[in-house]
Amino acid sequence: MRIPALYLVLAAAVCQAQTSGTVPKPPWAGGSKAPAPSKNESENSGNDTTFKVDVKLVNVFVTVTDDRGAPVANLTKDNFQLFEDDHPQKVALFSKESELPLSIVLAIDTSLSTRKDLALELNSARRFARAIIRPVDALSIYAFNEVVDQAVPFTSDLKSIDRGVERLHLGAATALYDAIYVAGEALEARQGRKVMVVITDGGDTVSKTDYQEALRAAQISEAIVYSIIVVPIEASAGRDTGGEHALIQLSSDTGGKYFYATNTAQLDEAFRTISDELRTQYLLGYYPVQRLADSDFRRIEVKLSGVASGSDYKTRHRTGYYTSKIH
Repeated sequence: MRIPALYLVLAAAVCQAQTSGTVPKPPWAGGSKAPAPSKNESENSGNDTTFKVDVKLVNVFVTVTDDRGAPVANLTKDNFQLFEDDHPQKVALFSKESELPLSIVLAIDTSLSTRKDLALELNSARRFARAIIRPVDALSIYAFNEVVDQAVPFTSDLKSIDRGVERLHLGAATALYDAIYVAGEALEARQGRKVMVVITDGGDTVSKTDYQEALRAAQISEAIVYSIIVVPIEASAGRDTGGEHALIQLSSDTGGKYFYATNTAQLDEAFRTISDELRTQYLLGYYPVQRLADSDFRRIEVKLSGVASGSDYKTRHRTGYYTSKIH
């Protein structure tokens, strides 16, 4: 199947009269100072307090599930309605179970709090890689404790993935949000479908990046985030429920899903569900109508129409996109 020609830019005309759209970068990432406006930007700004939106193809990967949570794979283009900031959009591109290459980041918590279950998590991750990776796909592994380390660069070679997994070692603390931020930056440069699978107990103790910066990095990269929250003792007083809720929200905002896992069977089931969903996604693309607005975040909504009466279908997709990038 021929891969759709995505990311065609019809017009790249961001004319910004104020610097509020600049993406903040944490100090440790460097380059946080916004570039000075060009001469044309200065001349065109005047007293106008709005800026123009990029008109380019916006891609929305949609997962549809039934009342049992199973993926629904028999819908057509006519079953979908797209909205941006409540304005209807014309679906210009439609594809079932896209043949686009997958770029997957596995972000694995290797802090001291995971030492009891780390071996089980790594074995499940290996099985997931073997089940999902095709020659056109690429997987990268990031390990995070007090630092974030890319243990395996993007590759489809399973032996390289195994060698990288074997080199992972425990650390003391947990830089969860830093890991999401760094993984988002790495995925931003990739083409095709982009997925981030975060395996952690939900705690964050040393990140220099906060939750909002991590979320924005994930959204700008267009990554679908799946969170696997490992809870060895469900009623443990040491659980970071705030961190768990942050991961749940992050997954929801990017069109992904969260899972709780307390044993190997639940870990394997979470990976199996992720694999099934990635094989039954719908790709919708649209060219937003150019308009003026005072925010660089655009809200996306997908509704279903013409489905069988009584069908309790649910859609998941990213909640929006930014017109400005990380850099």
